[in-house]
Amino acid sequence: MSLEIKVGLASCGLAAGARDVYTAIENYLHKEKIAADLKKTACIGMCFAEPIVEISSEKFAPIIYGRITPEEVPELIEKFLTGTPNTAKAIIAKDCEAEENDTYNSQTRIVLRNCGKIDPVSIDDYLKVDGYKALEKSLKNMNRTEIIDEIKESGLRGRGGAGFPTGLKWQFAYNENNKKKYIICNADEGDPGAFMDRSVLEGDPHSIIEGMIIGAYAIGADEGYIYCRAEYPMAIKHLRIAIEAAEEKNLLGENIHGTEFNFELHIKEGAGAFVCGEETALMASIEGERGMPRIRPPFPAQSGLWGKPTNINNVETFANIAWIILNGAASYAKYGTEKSKGTKVFALAGMIRNSGLIEVPMGMPIRDVIYKVGGGMKTERPFKAVQMGGPSGGCIPAKLLDTTIDYDSITKTGAIMGSGGMVVMDTSTCMVDIARFFLNFTQNESCGKCTFCRVGTKRMLEILTKITEGKGEMEDLEKLETLSKNIIKGSLCGLGQTAPNPVLTTLKYFRDEYVAHIVDKKCVAGVCKPLIKYEVIEDKCIGCTACARKCPTKAISGKVKEIHLIDQDACIKCGICFDVCKFDAISKS
Repeated sequence: MSLEIKVGLASCGLAAGARDVYTAIENYLHKEKIAADLKKTACIGMCFAEPIVEISSEKFAPIIYGRITPEEVPELIEKFLTGTPNTAKAIIAKDCEAEENDTYNSQTRIVLRNCGKIDPVSIDDYLKVDGYKALEKSLKNMNRTEIIDEIKESGLRGRGGAGFPTGLKWQFAYNENNKKKYIICNADEGDPGAFMDRSVLEGDPHSIIEGMIIGAYAIGADEGYIYCRAEYPMAIKHLRIAIEAAEEKNLLGENIHGTEFNFELHIKEGAGAFVCGEETALMASIEGERGMPRIRPPFPAQSGLWGKPTNINNVETFANIAWIILNGAASYAKYGTEKSKGTKVFALAGMIRNSGLIEVPMGMPIRDVIYKVGGGMKTERPFKAVQMGGPSGGCIPAKLLDTTIDYDSITKTGAIMGSGGMVVMDTSTCMVDIARFFLNFTQNESCGKCTFCRVGTKRMLEILTKITEGKGEMEDLEKLETLSKNIIKGSLCGLGQTAPNPVLTTLKYFRDEYVAHIVDKKCVAGVCKPLIKYEVIEDKCIGCTACARKCPTKAISGKVKEIHLIDQDACIKCGICFDVCKFDAISKS
Protein backbone atom coordinates (compact mmCIF):
# COMPACT_ATOMS: atom_id res chain seq x y z
CA MET A 1 0.00 0.00 0.00
CA SER A 2 1.52 3.30 -1.14
CA LEU A 3 1.26 6.28 1.18
CA GLU A 4 1.12 10.00 0.55
CA ILE A 5 2.65 12.01 3.40
CA LYS A 6 2.67 15.79 3.68
CA VAL A 7 4.62 17.78 6.25
CA GLY A 8 3.92 21.45 6.97
CA LEU A 9 7.17 23.36 6.53
CA ALA A 10 5.99 26.96 6.75
CA SER A 11 7.56 29.36 9.24
CA CYS A 12 5.32 28.19 12.09
CA GLY A 13 6.06 24.53 11.39
CA LEU A 14 9.81 25.06 11.17
CA ALA A 15 9.77 27.00 14.45
CA ALA A 16 8.02 24.04 16.12
CA GLY A 17 10.50 21.44 14.81
CA ALA A 18 8.87 20.27 11.57
CA ARG A 19 12.22 19.98 9.78
CA ASP A 20 13.31 17.22 12.20
CA VAL A 21 9.97 15.45 11.72
CA TYR A 22 10.36 15.59 7.92
CA THR A 23 13.89 14.18 8.16
CA ALA A 24 12.72 11.41 10.49
CA ILE A 25 10.00 10.41 8.02
CA GLU A 26 12.42 10.53 5.08
CA ASN A 27 14.95 8.35 6.92
CA TYR A 28 12.37 5.84 8.11
CA LEU A 29 10.84 5.42 4.64
CA HIS A 30 14.30 4.83 3.18
CA LYS A 31 15.37 2.45 5.94
CA GLU A 32 12.22 0.30 5.77
CA LYS A 33 11.96 0.58 1.96
CA ILE A 34 8.37 1.85 2.22
CA ALA A 35 6.73 3.14 -0.95
CA ALA A 36 5.50 6.62 -0.18
CA ASP A 37 5.19 10.03 -1.78
CA LEU A 38 6.69 12.43 0.76
CA LYS A 39 5.73 16.05 0.11
CA LYS A 40 6.43 19.45 1.59
CA THR A 41 3.52 21.80 2.12
CA ALA A 42 2.80 24.95 4.11
CA CYS A 43 0.51 25.98 6.96
CA ILE A 44 -3.14 24.90 7.14
CA GLY A 45 -3.70 27.63 9.71
CA MET A 46 -3.49 25.53 12.86
CA CYS A 47 -0.21 26.95 14.08
CA PHE A 48 -1.03 25.87 17.64
CA ALA A 49 -0.77 22.19 16.61
CA GLU A 50 2.55 22.28 14.72
CA PRO A 51 4.42 20.19 13.64
CA ILE A 52 1.61 18.87 11.44
CA VAL A 53 1.73 15.71 9.29
CA GLU A 54 -0.94 14.48 6.87
CA ILE A 55 -1.07 10.82 5.82
CA SER A 56 -3.36 9.17 3.28
CA SER A 57 -3.49 6.08 1.06
CA GLU A 58 -5.74 4.33 -1.45
CA LYS A 59 -7.63 2.75 1.45
CA PHE A 60 -7.77 5.61 3.93
CA ALA A 61 -8.85 9.22 3.57
CA PRO A 62 -6.34 11.82 4.77
CA ILE A 63 -5.74 12.12 8.49
CA ILE A 64 -3.99 15.24 9.72
CA TYR A 65 -1.91 14.73 12.84
CA GLY A 66 -0.74 17.50 15.16
CA ARG A 67 2.12 18.02 17.60
CA ILE A 68 4.17 15.21 16.05
CA THR A 69 7.68 14.45 17.28
CA PRO A 70 10.39 12.55 15.36
CA GLU A 71 10.11 9.67 17.85
CA GLU A 72 6.44 9.11 16.94
CA VAL A 73 7.08 8.73 13.21
CA PRO A 74 7.67 4.93 13.01
CA GLU A 75 4.49 4.00 14.87
CA LEU A 76 2.45 6.56 12.93
CA ILE A 77 3.50 5.12 9.57
CA GLU A 78 3.37 1.45 10.58
CA LYS A 79 -0.15 1.71 11.94
CA PHE A 80 -1.30 3.31 8.71
CA LEU A 81 0.30 0.50 6.71
CA THR A 82 -1.30 -2.22 8.84
CA GLY A 83 -4.77 -0.77 8.38
CA THR A 84 -5.20 0.58 11.92
CA PRO A 85 -4.34 4.29 11.69
CA ASN A 86 -3.51 5.91 14.99
CA THR A 87 -6.19 8.50 15.78
CA ALA A 88 -4.90 9.61 19.17
CA LYS A 89 -3.09 12.60 17.73
CA ALA A 90 -5.47 13.25 14.81
CA ILE A 91 -6.59 16.87 14.63
CA ILE A 92 -8.57 16.70 11.36
CA ALA A 93 -10.07 13.61 9.74
CA LYS A 94 -13.08 12.73 7.60
CA ASP A 95 -13.63 9.14 8.67
CA CYS A 96 -12.96 9.40 12.40
CA GLU A 97 -13.28 11.71 15.35
CA ALA A 98 -10.61 14.40 15.62
CA GLU A 99 -10.32 17.24 18.09
CA GLU A 100 -10.38 20.05 15.54
CA ASN A 101 -12.94 18.72 13.06
CA ASP A 102 -15.54 21.27 14.17
CA THR A 103 -13.00 24.10 14.11
CA TYR A 104 -11.97 23.28 10.55
CA ASN A 105 -15.48 22.56 9.25
CA SER A 106 -16.78 25.86 10.66
CA GLN A 107 -14.58 27.71 8.19
CA THR A 108 -15.10 28.62 4.53
CA ARG A 109 -11.74 28.56 2.81
CA ILE A 110 -11.39 30.59 -0.38
CA VAL A 111 -8.20 32.56 0.24
CA LEU A 112 -6.69 29.63 2.17
CA ARG A 113 -8.08 27.00 -0.24
CA ASN A 114 -4.66 25.64 -1.20
CA CYS A 115 -2.59 26.44 1.89
CA GLY A 116 -1.40 23.24 3.50
CA LYS A 117 -2.65 21.15 0.58
CA ILE A 118 -0.16 21.80 -2.21
CA ASP A 119 3.60 22.17 -2.44
CA PRO A 120 3.84 25.98 -2.66
CA VAL A 121 6.95 25.94 -4.84
CA SER A 122 5.49 23.48 -7.35
CA ILE A 123 3.61 25.13 -10.21
CA ASP A 124 2.45 21.67 -11.28
CA ASP A 125 0.70 21.24 -7.92
CA TYR A 126 -1.02 24.58 -8.43
CA LEU A 127 -2.09 23.63 -11.96
CA LYS A 128 -3.62 20.40 -10.63
CA VAL A 129 -6.02 22.43 -8.44
CA ASP A 130 -7.21 24.52 -11.41
CA GLY A 131 -4.41 27.03 -11.05
CA TYR A 132 -4.17 29.63 -13.86
CA LYS A 133 -7.48 28.47 -15.37
CA ALA A 134 -9.04 31.76 -14.28
CA LEU A 135 -6.27 33.60 -16.13
CA GLU A 136 -6.91 31.56 -19.27
CA LYS A 137 -10.64 32.26 -18.99
CA SER A 138 -9.96 35.98 -18.54
CA LEU A 139 -7.64 36.26 -21.53
CA LYS A 140 -9.59 34.07 -23.95
CA ASN A 141 -13.24 34.43 -22.96
CA MET A 142 -13.63 37.82 -21.27
CA ASN A 143 -12.83 41.40 -22.14
CA ARG A 144 -11.45 43.86 -19.61
CA THR A 145 -14.74 45.49 -18.66
CA GLU A 146 -16.35 42.06 -18.16
CA ILE A 147 -13.63 41.14 -15.66
CA ILE A 148 -14.10 44.41 -13.76
CA ASP A 149 -17.88 43.97 -13.77
CA GLU A 150 -17.49 40.43 -12.41
CA ILE A 151 -15.37 41.70 -9.51
CA LYS A 152 -17.88 44.49 -8.88
CA GLU A 153 -20.80 42.06 -8.80
CA SER A 154 -18.96 39.78 -6.39
CA GLY A 155 -19.01 42.54 -3.78
CA LEU A 156 -15.32 42.00 -2.97
CA ARG A 157 -13.97 44.84 -0.86
CA GLY A 158 -10.27 45.49 -0.31
CA ARG A 159 -8.98 43.33 2.51
CA GLY A 160 -6.15 45.68 3.44
CA GLY A 161 -8.19 47.60 5.99
CA ALA A 162 -10.35 50.34 4.51
CA GLY A 163 -12.66 47.96 2.65
CA PHE A 164 -12.96 50.00 -0.56
CA PRO A 165 -14.83 48.11 -3.35
CA THR A 166 -12.17 46.32 -5.40
CA GLY A 167 -14.02 46.40 -8.73
CA LEU A 168 -14.60 50.14 -8.43
CA LYS A 169 -10.91 50.68 -7.67
CA TRP A 170 -10.02 48.71 -10.79
CA GLN A 171 -12.54 50.75 -12.79
CA PHE A 172 -10.84 54.00 -11.82
CA ALA A 173 -7.45 52.73 -13.04
CA TYR A 174 -9.01 51.28 -16.22
CA ASN A 175 -10.63 54.65 -17.04
CA GLU A 176 -7.29 56.46 -17.08
CA ASN A 177 -6.07 57.04 -20.62
CA ASN A 178 -2.39 56.22 -20.33
CA LYS A 179 -0.30 53.60 -22.13
CA LYS A 180 1.75 52.90 -19.01
CA LYS A 181 0.04 51.58 -15.89
CA TYR A 182 1.16 49.65 -12.83
CA ILE A 183 -0.39 47.17 -10.45
CA ILE A 184 0.97 46.61 -6.94
CA CYS A 185 0.41 43.96 -4.29
CA ASN A 186 0.78 45.42 -0.80
CA ALA A 187 2.38 42.66 1.29
CA ASP A 188 3.88 45.03 3.85
CA GLU A 189 2.16 43.36 6.79
CA GLY A 190 3.23 45.12 9.96
CA ASP A 191 0.49 44.83 12.59
CA PRO A 192 1.63 43.18 15.84
CA GLY A 193 0.06 39.72 15.97
CA ALA A 194 -0.82 39.60 12.25
CA PHE A 195 0.58 36.99 9.86
CA MET A 196 -2.12 36.50 7.20
CA ASP A 197 -0.06 37.75 4.26
CA ARG A 198 3.00 35.75 5.28
CA SER A 199 1.08 32.48 5.45
CA VAL A 200 -0.64 32.95 2.09
CA LEU A 201 2.58 34.01 0.36
CA GLU A 202 4.42 31.04 1.86
CA GLY A 203 1.61 28.58 1.16
CA ASP A 204 0.06 29.64 -2.15
CA PRO A 205 2.17 32.26 -3.97
CA HIS A 206 0.74 31.42 -7.40
CA SER A 207 -2.76 32.49 -6.33
CA ILE A 208 -1.42 36.00 -5.66
CA ILE A 209 0.45 36.07 -8.95
CA GLU A 210 -2.58 34.85 -10.90
CA GLY A 211 -4.81 37.45 -9.23
CA MET A 212 -2.32 40.19 -10.10
CA ILE A 213 -2.04 39.11 -13.75
CA ILE A 214 -5.84 39.14 -14.09
CA GLY A 215 -6.00 42.55 -12.42
CA ALA A 216 -3.22 43.89 -14.65
CA TYR A 217 -5.02 42.70 -17.78
CA ALA A 218 -8.28 44.26 -16.58
CA ILE A 219 -6.87 47.75 -15.95
CA GLY A 220 -4.37 47.69 -18.81
CA ALA A 221 -1.13 47.44 -16.82
CA ASP A 222 1.98 45.78 -18.20
CA GLU A 223 4.14 45.91 -15.08
CA GLY A 224 3.65 45.09 -11.43
CA TYR A 225 5.35 44.96 -8.04
CA ILE A 226 4.88 42.81 -4.96
CA TYR A 227 5.99 44.95 -2.03
CA CYS A 228 6.92 42.45 0.68
CA ARG A 229 8.68 43.12 3.96
CA ALA A 230 12.20 41.67 4.08
CA GLU A 231 11.37 40.03 7.44
CA TYR A 232 9.47 37.40 5.43
CA PRO A 233 12.40 35.52 3.80
CA MET A 234 10.45 32.33 3.08
CA ALA A 235 7.59 34.25 1.49
CA ILE A 236 10.03 36.11 -0.76
CA LYS A 237 11.85 32.88 -1.64
CA HIS A 238 8.59 31.16 -2.63
CA LEU A 239 7.50 34.19 -4.65
CA ARG A 240 10.76 34.23 -6.62
CA ILE A 241 10.45 30.53 -7.41
CA ALA A 242 6.80 30.96 -8.42
CA ILE A 243 7.50 33.95 -10.68
CA GLU A 244 10.31 32.09 -12.46
CA ALA A 245 8.09 29.01 -12.95
CA ALA A 246 5.23 31.13 -14.30
CA GLU A 247 7.60 32.81 -16.76
CA GLU A 248 8.83 29.42 -17.98
CA LYS A 249 5.25 28.35 -18.73
CA ASN A 250 4.43 31.60 -20.55
CA LEU A 251 2.06 32.71 -17.79
CA LEU A 252 4.19 35.80 -17.17
CA GLY A 253 6.20 37.89 -19.60
CA GLU A 254 5.41 38.55 -23.24
CA ASN A 255 2.40 37.30 -25.22
CA ILE A 256 0.86 35.44 -22.31
CA HIS A 257 -1.20 32.43 -23.46
CA GLY A 258 -0.42 33.41 -27.06
CA THR A 259 -2.24 36.75 -26.74
CA GLU A 260 -0.92 40.27 -27.17
CA PHE A 261 -0.95 40.82 -23.40
CA ASN A 262 2.43 41.35 -21.75
CA PHE A 263 3.05 41.56 -18.01
CA GLU A 264 6.28 41.78 -16.04
CA LEU A 265 6.31 41.21 -12.28
CA HIS A 266 8.95 42.36 -9.76
CA ILE A 267 9.51 41.91 -6.02
CA LYS A 268 10.41 44.92 -3.91
CA GLU A 269 11.64 44.13 -0.40
CA GLY A 270 10.57 46.62 2.25
CA ALA A 271 12.73 47.49 5.24
CA GLY A 272 10.07 47.05 7.91
CA ALA A 273 8.62 50.57 8.08
CA PHE A 274 4.99 50.27 9.21
CA VAL A 275 4.08 53.52 7.42
CA CYS A 276 4.94 51.86 4.08
CA GLY A 277 1.72 49.90 4.41
CA GLU A 278 0.07 53.19 3.39
CA GLU A 279 -0.16 53.09 -0.38
CA THR A 280 1.43 56.45 -1.23
CA ALA A 281 4.34 55.81 1.18
CA LEU A 282 4.70 52.34 -0.34
CA MET A 283 5.01 53.81 -3.84
CA ALA A 284 7.59 56.32 -2.62
CA SER A 285 9.62 53.41 -1.24
CA ILE A 286 9.47 51.54 -4.56
CA GLU A 287 10.69 54.70 -6.30
CA GLY A 288 13.72 54.75 -4.01
CA GLU A 289 12.48 57.62 -1.87
CA ARG A 290 11.91 57.72 1.87
CA GLY A 291 8.62 56.03 2.70
CA MET A 292 6.39 59.00 3.52
CA PRO A 293 2.74 59.58 2.57
CA ARG A 294 1.73 62.02 -0.13
CA ILE A 295 -1.23 64.36 -0.32
CA ARG A 296 -4.28 62.98 -2.11
CA PRO A 297 -5.70 63.84 -4.63
CA PRO A 298 -4.33 62.88 -7.05
CA PHE A 299 -5.13 59.31 -6.09
CA PRO A 300 -2.89 56.43 -7.24
CA ALA A 301 -5.41 55.44 -9.93
CA GLN A 302 -4.78 58.84 -11.50
CA SER A 303 -1.12 59.42 -10.67
CA GLY A 304 0.65 56.71 -8.75
CA LEU A 305 3.97 54.97 -9.25
CA TRP A 306 6.30 57.34 -11.15
CA GLY A 307 3.26 59.48 -11.91
CA LYS A 308 1.45 56.73 -13.83
CA PRO A 309 -2.02 55.27 -13.10
CA THR A 310 -1.57 52.57 -10.46
CA ASN A 311 -3.81 50.05 -8.73
CA ILE A 312 -2.89 48.73 -5.27
CA ASN A 313 -4.52 45.82 -3.47
CA ASN A 314 -3.28 43.65 -0.64
CA VAL A 315 -2.41 39.93 -0.59
CA GLU A 316 -5.79 38.65 0.59
CA THR A 317 -7.65 40.71 -2.01
CA PHE A 318 -5.61 39.27 -4.88
CA ALA A 319 -5.97 35.74 -3.48
CA ASN A 320 -9.74 35.99 -4.01
CA ILE A 321 -9.60 37.06 -7.67
CA ALA A 322 -8.94 33.75 -9.47
CA TRP A 323 -11.61 31.96 -7.40
CA ILE A 324 -14.20 34.63 -8.26
CA ILE A 325 -13.41 34.55 -12.00
CA LEU A 326 -13.47 30.76 -12.09
CA ASN A 327 -16.58 30.25 -9.95
CA GLY A 328 -18.52 33.41 -10.74
CA ALA A 329 -19.49 36.52 -8.80
CA ALA A 330 -22.72 34.96 -7.53
CA SER A 331 -20.85 32.06 -5.92
CA TYR A 332 -18.72 34.51 -3.97
CA ALA A 333 -21.55 36.90 -3.10
CA LYS A 334 -23.59 34.13 -1.47
CA TYR A 335 -21.20 34.35 1.48
CA GLY A 336 -21.30 37.27 3.87
CA THR A 337 -23.74 40.13 4.38
CA GLU A 338 -25.40 42.64 2.08
CA LYS A 339 -22.55 45.14 2.26
CA SER A 340 -19.68 42.81 3.20
CA LYS A 341 -19.50 39.85 0.83
CA GLY A 342 -17.29 36.79 0.88
CA THR A 343 -14.97 35.54 3.59
CA LYS A 344 -12.34 37.09 5.82
CA VAL A 345 -9.02 35.67 7.00
CA PHE A 346 -8.02 36.38 10.60
CA ALA A 347 -4.83 35.78 12.54
CA LEU A 348 -5.87 34.70 16.02
CA ALA A 349 -3.32 35.54 18.68
CA GLY A 350 -3.19 36.23 22.38
CA MET A 351 -5.10 34.32 25.04
CA ILE A 352 -6.90 31.99 22.63
CA ARG A 353 -6.61 28.21 22.54
CA ASN A 354 -6.36 27.74 18.78
CA SER A 355 -3.91 30.43 17.76
CA GLY A 356 -3.27 30.59 14.04
CA LEU A 357 -5.11 31.43 10.84
CA ILE A 358 -8.81 31.03 10.16
CA GLU A 359 -11.11 32.00 7.30
CA VAL A 360 -14.79 32.57 8.04
CA PRO A 361 -17.77 34.01 6.17
CA MET A 362 -18.47 37.69 6.73
CA GLY A 363 -21.36 38.08 9.14
CA MET A 364 -20.18 35.53 11.69
CA PRO A 365 -20.45 36.91 15.26
CA ILE A 366 -17.18 37.58 17.09
CA ARG A 367 -18.41 35.16 19.78
CA ASP A 368 -18.42 32.28 17.27
CA VAL A 369 -15.01 33.26 15.91
CA ILE A 370 -13.50 33.07 19.39
CA TYR A 371 -15.38 30.20 20.98
CA LYS A 372 -16.41 28.00 18.04
CA VAL A 373 -13.59 28.44 15.54
CA GLY A 374 -10.87 29.63 17.90
CA GLY A 375 -11.60 27.01 20.56
CA GLY A 376 -12.24 29.52 23.35
CA MET A 377 -9.91 30.98 25.93
CA LYS A 378 -6.49 29.52 26.63
CA THR A 379 -6.82 30.04 30.37
CA GLU A 380 -9.67 29.72 32.86
CA ARG A 381 -9.87 33.49 33.02
CA PRO A 382 -12.91 34.99 31.24
CA PHE A 383 -12.76 36.86 27.96
CA LYS A 384 -12.24 40.60 28.38
CA ALA A 385 -11.69 42.17 24.95
CA VAL A 386 -10.41 41.60 21.45
CA GLN A 387 -8.14 44.04 19.65
CA MET A 388 -9.12 44.23 15.98
CA GLY A 389 -7.30 46.12 13.28
CA GLY A 390 -3.91 46.19 14.96
CA PRO A 391 -2.43 49.52 16.14
CA SER A 392 -4.97 51.29 13.91
CA GLY A 393 -7.87 49.38 15.39
CA GLY A 394 -9.63 49.29 18.70
CA CYS A 395 -10.59 47.07 21.61
CA ILE A 396 -14.04 45.46 21.48
CA PRO A 397 -15.32 44.48 24.96
CA ALA A 398 -17.11 41.33 26.13
CA LYS A 399 -20.51 43.03 26.06
CA LEU A 400 -20.17 43.40 22.27
CA LEU A 401 -19.20 39.79 21.60
CA ASP A 402 -22.27 39.30 19.40
CA THR A 403 -21.12 42.00 16.98
CA THR A 404 -20.95 40.48 13.51
CA ILE A 405 -17.81 40.44 11.40
CA ASP A 406 -18.59 43.00 8.71
CA TYR A 407 -17.13 46.40 7.89
CA ASP A 408 -20.03 48.53 9.12
CA SER A 409 -20.66 46.66 12.38
CA ILE A 410 -16.98 46.63 13.37
CA THR A 411 -16.59 50.34 12.55
CA LYS A 412 -19.58 51.18 14.78
CA THR A 413 -17.71 49.75 17.78
CA GLY A 414 -14.83 52.20 17.24
CA ALA A 415 -12.50 49.50 15.94
CA ILE A 416 -11.80 48.67 12.29
CA MET A 417 -11.65 45.43 10.34
CA GLY A 418 -8.07 46.15 9.36
CA SER A 419 -6.12 43.48 7.56
CA GLY A 420 -7.35 40.78 9.94
CA GLY A 421 -5.41 40.73 13.17
CA MET A 422 -7.32 39.57 16.26
CA VAL A 423 -5.56 39.76 19.61
CA VAL A 424 -7.71 38.08 22.25
CA MET A 425 -7.38 39.25 25.85
CA ASP A 426 -8.59 37.86 29.17
CA THR A 427 -8.95 39.57 32.56
CA SER A 428 -5.19 39.43 33.15
CA THR A 429 -4.85 42.26 30.62
CA CYS A 430 -4.68 45.91 31.67
CA MET A 431 -6.51 47.99 29.08
CA VAL A 432 -4.57 51.15 29.91
CA ASP A 433 -1.33 49.27 29.33
CA ILE A 434 -2.69 47.84 26.06
CA ALA A 435 -3.54 51.33 24.83
CA ARG A 436 -0.03 52.45 25.81
CA PHE A 437 1.53 49.46 23.99
CA PHE A 438 -0.23 50.12 20.67
CA LEU A 439 0.30 53.88 20.85
CA ASN A 440 3.98 53.30 21.55
CA PHE A 441 4.11 51.22 18.37
CA THR A 442 2.44 53.83 16.15
CA GLN A 443 4.46 56.64 17.74
CA ASN A 444 7.69 54.79 16.92
CA GLU A 445 6.48 54.09 13.38
CA SER A 446 5.33 57.64 12.59
CA CYS A 447 7.31 58.98 9.64
CA GLY A 448 7.32 62.41 11.29
CA LYS A 449 5.86 64.33 8.36
CA CYS A 450 2.75 65.56 10.18
CA THR A 451 3.12 67.58 13.38
CA PHE A 452 -0.05 66.16 14.93
CA CYS A 453 1.08 62.59 14.32
CA ARG A 454 4.73 63.16 15.26
CA VAL A 455 4.21 65.29 18.36
CA GLY A 456 0.59 64.52 19.27
CA THR A 457 1.11 60.77 19.63
CA LYS A 458 4.23 61.47 21.72
CA ARG A 459 2.23 63.65 24.12
CA MET A 460 -0.48 60.97 24.34
CA LEU A 461 2.12 58.31 25.06
CA GLU A 462 3.61 60.45 27.82
CA ILE A 463 0.19 60.82 29.43
CA LEU A 464 -0.55 57.08 29.21
CA THR A 465 2.85 56.25 30.69
CA LYS A 466 2.20 58.69 33.51
CA ILE A 467 -1.16 57.01 34.24
CA THR A 468 0.36 53.50 34.30
CA GLU A 469 2.95 54.78 36.78
CA GLY A 470 0.25 56.01 39.13
CA LYS A 471 1.01 59.68 38.49
CA GLY A 472 -2.04 60.48 36.38
CA GLU A 473 -4.70 63.12 37.01
CA MET A 474 -8.36 63.11 35.98
CA GLU A 475 -7.74 66.03 33.62
CA ASP A 476 -5.45 63.71 31.64
CA LEU A 477 -8.45 61.81 30.29
CA GLU A 478 -9.86 64.95 28.71
CA LYS A 479 -6.43 65.77 27.29
CA LEU A 480 -6.24 62.30 25.70
CA GLU A 481 -9.63 62.75 24.04
CA THR A 482 -8.80 66.26 22.79
CA LEU A 483 -5.42 65.17 21.42
CA SER A 484 -7.06 62.17 19.74
CA LYS A 485 -9.56 64.35 17.86
CA ASN A 486 -6.86 66.76 16.70
CA ILE A 487 -4.50 63.97 15.58
CA ILE A 488 -7.29 62.36 13.56
CA LYS A 489 -8.11 65.67 11.87
CA GLY A 490 -4.55 66.86 11.38
CA SER A 491 -2.80 63.74 10.06
CA LEU A 492 -2.20 63.16 6.38
CA CYS A 493 -2.32 59.35 6.22
CA GLY A 494 -4.10 56.43 7.83
CA LEU A 495 -1.35 55.82 10.39
CA GLY A 496 -1.97 59.11 12.18
CA GLN A 497 -5.69 59.21 11.48
CA THR A 498 -6.23 55.88 13.25
CA ALA A 499 -3.43 55.97 15.85
CA PRO A 500 -5.77 57.17 18.65
CA ASN A 501 -8.28 54.33 18.10
CA PRO A 502 -6.89 52.00 20.82
CA VAL A 503 -6.98 54.89 23.32
CA LEU A 504 -10.47 56.06 22.35
CA THR A 505 -11.99 52.57 22.51
CA THR A 506 -10.41 51.71 25.84
CA LEU A 507 -11.58 55.07 27.24
CA LYS A 508 -15.05 54.33 25.90
CA TYR A 509 -15.41 50.78 27.21
CA PHE A 510 -12.91 50.58 30.08
CA ARG A 511 -12.90 54.07 31.53
CA ASP A 512 -13.22 52.63 35.03
CA GLU A 513 -9.72 51.14 34.69
CA TYR A 514 -8.28 54.57 33.86
CA VAL A 515 -10.05 56.03 36.89
CA ALA A 516 -8.74 53.22 39.12
CA HIS A 517 -5.18 53.95 37.96
CA ILE A 518 -5.60 57.68 38.67
CA VAL A 519 -7.79 57.83 41.76
CA ASP A 520 -7.17 54.53 43.56
CA LYS A 521 -3.59 54.10 42.30
CA LYS A 522 -4.54 50.53 41.39
CA CYS A 523 -4.11 48.37 38.31
CA VAL A 524 -7.02 45.95 38.43
CA ALA A 525 -5.23 43.42 36.24
CA GLY A 526 -2.01 43.66 38.25
CA VAL A 527 0.09 44.54 35.21
CA CYS A 528 1.39 48.07 35.83
CA LYS A 529 4.35 47.45 38.14
CA PRO A 530 4.47 50.84 39.89
CA LEU A 531 0.91 50.20 41.10
CA ILE A 532 1.47 46.63 42.31
CA LYS A 533 2.13 45.85 45.93
CA TYR A 534 3.28 42.45 47.24
CA GLU A 535 2.73 41.76 50.94
CA VAL A 536 3.11 38.76 53.24
CA ILE A 537 -0.14 37.38 54.70
CA GLU A 538 0.81 36.80 58.33
CA ASP A 539 -1.63 33.99 59.15
CA LYS A 540 -0.51 31.99 56.09
CA CYS A 541 3.26 32.45 56.21
CA ILE A 542 5.04 29.46 57.81
CA GLY A 543 8.56 30.85 57.38
CA CYS A 544 9.72 28.35 54.74
CA THR A 545 12.11 31.05 53.32
CA ALA A 546 11.37 30.07 49.68
CA CYS A 547 10.40 33.64 48.79
CA ALA A 548 13.45 35.15 50.50
CA ARG A 549 15.83 32.73 48.78
CA LYS A 550 14.41 33.55 45.32
CA CYS A 551 14.06 37.33 45.73
CA PRO A 552 16.63 38.92 43.33
CA THR A 553 16.96 42.13 45.38
CA LYS A 554 16.95 40.55 48.88
CA ALA A 555 13.87 42.61 49.68
CA ILE A 556 12.38 39.82 51.84
CA SER A 557 13.63 39.22 55.35
CA GLY A 558 12.75 36.69 58.05
CA LYS A 559 14.06 33.65 59.84
CA VAL A 560 13.07 30.01 59.34
CA LYS A 561 9.60 29.30 60.76
CA GLU A 562 9.02 33.02 61.37
CA ILE A 563 6.76 35.43 59.49
CA HIS A 564 8.62 37.20 56.69
CA LEU A 565 8.46 40.87 55.65
CA ILE A 566 8.81 42.59 52.28
CA ASP A 567 10.74 45.86 52.09
CA GLN A 568 8.55 47.90 49.72
CA ASP A 569 11.38 50.28 48.86
CA ALA A 570 13.65 47.42 47.76
CA CYS A 571 10.91 45.42 45.99
CA ILE A 572 11.11 45.63 42.19
CA LYS A 573 7.66 44.05 41.68
CA CYS A 574 9.05 41.06 39.75
CA GLY A 575 6.46 38.69 41.24
CA ILE A 576 8.85 35.81 41.89
CA CYS A 577 7.80 35.61 45.55
CA PHE A 578 4.16 35.35 44.51
CA ASP A 579 4.97 32.55 42.05
CA VAL A 580 7.17 30.42 44.35
CA CYS A 581 5.03 30.56 47.50
CA LYS A 582 3.24 27.22 47.90
CA PHE A 583 1.06 28.42 50.76
CA ASP A 584 -0.64 31.44 49.09
CA ALA A 585 1.03 33.59 51.73
CA ILE A 586 1.91 36.43 49.33
CA SER A 587 -0.83 38.86 48.33
CA LYS A 588 -0.74 40.90 45.13
CA SER A 589 -2.74 44.11 45.05
